[in-house]
Amino acid sequence: MSLTQKTIVNDLQRLGLRAGMRLMVHSSLRSFGHVEGGAQTVINALQEVITPAGSLMMPSFNHGTIFEPGEAGIYDPLTSPTTNGRIPQLFWQCPGVFRSLNPTHAFACWGNNAANYVKNHHRTLTVGPDSPLGLLARDGGYGLLMGVGYEANTLHHVAEYLNNAPCLGFRTRTYPVKLPGGRIVQGRTWSYRASDCPITDRTRYAGRIKGRGQEQVAIIGRSRVTLFNLQDCLETILELLQNGSGNFPPCNNCPIRPSTEFAAVTSDWDRAKGELLPTSSAYDY
Repeated sequence: MSLTQKTIVNDLQRLGLRAGMRLMVHSSLRSFGHVEGGAQTVINALQEVITPAGSLMMPSFNHGTIFEPGEAGIYDPLTSPTTNGRIPQLFWQCPGVFRSLNPTHAFACWGNNAANYVKNHHRTLTVGPDSPLGLLARDGGYGLLMGVGYEANTLHHVAEYLNNAPCLGFRTRTYPVKLPGGRIVQGRTWSYRASDCPITDRTRYAGRIKGRGQEQVAIIGRSRVTLFNLQDCLETILELLQNGSGNFPPCNNCPIRPSTEFAAVTSDWDRAKGELLPTSSAYDY
């Protein structure tokens, strides 16, 4: 049986999606089974349900793959592919979608306030409280997991930055970025941790979200689709990071630190003030 746009729209509405909703989506096209029209149909269905009064956000991350030997070696928001799957790959190229300038973890957004969500991403923490996703959470946004679990939930990195996690670098890597006008600049991003977080990467918060009734679940085609409030999820993750979980210590007592696999640069972030240093080159573009 093939899924149509109408069927997906109806099922999303039954799940609780509505016009004007602000939505961050992680997805797997394959999880649905056969969809008439493929990724475009899923995107169209999401846009139809939330309407232009809502905001639709997706990851368009490359996770640094474009900077590996033999690859492009530069991030171009107009051409660089994402490694997040077929739906996000098509989404960032759709009309009316704005894409941020972070060289490894760019967000893409459509709809109400879309340009404002992404415009200053290069001047803040990669997945921090003022990143596109952090702003969406602050505005009462929701997360939608389409055929993927909470391991794909980028929001837990927002919680980590809110908790000043010692395992993440604060704008400590730099890569070439080609601006839409053609100028090439050096863009900042994070240094990721040397090993998995035993709390967030293993989604120990997922059971609490379910137990507290903070998620709604539906089956669309063959895909398990989960809807949750971003702020509720943030608060639940922060509880675990601040208090620890089982045998795992609170975040500030954890020995995991940023990876040293690649040479890092001195951070241009004032951690005490939570803002860029006045000397940051990010102010120049």
